[in-house]
Amino acid sequence: MPTEPAILTSSPLWPFVVYTAAVIFLVVAQVVLSHFLGPRHSERATGAPYESGIVSEGSARLRFSSTFYLIAVFFVVFDLESVFIITWAIGFRELGWPGYFKIFVFITILLASLVYLWRIGALEAGPPKRQRAAGVHQD
Repeated sequence: MPTEPAILTSSPLWPFVVYTAAVIFLVVAQVVLSHFLGPRHSERATGAPYESGIVSEGSARLRFSSTFYLIAVFFVVFDLESVFIITWAIGFRELGWPGYFKIFVFITILLASLVYLWRIGALEAGPPKRQRAAGVHQD
């Protein structure tokens, strides 16, 4: 009876070895095939950016308002807070009334911060609105 290599019979490591060998083989095969089957021309427009049939105009380095980034950060912060609320909801029965009061305080602070951001205008993404002085009419 022929003996098999020890790594294939006595160790649970052999599926990892087979998987790694298959991945390496596929990567090498794709690189080699793309080298032989890929295009070999180099024209002026080959390296130009092209998106959905529309030729790009101008630079991709545009300036964005800081409001855009602030709203993105607010979204991430409030989205992360929803994770805490969902985890509280999962353990609702085990946490009991103390957990209920803690999440109530948490949501109250969260709503207070949202109202504060809303009142100072941090969530406004458009151009700033003009404020009229009391009794002064603008034409």
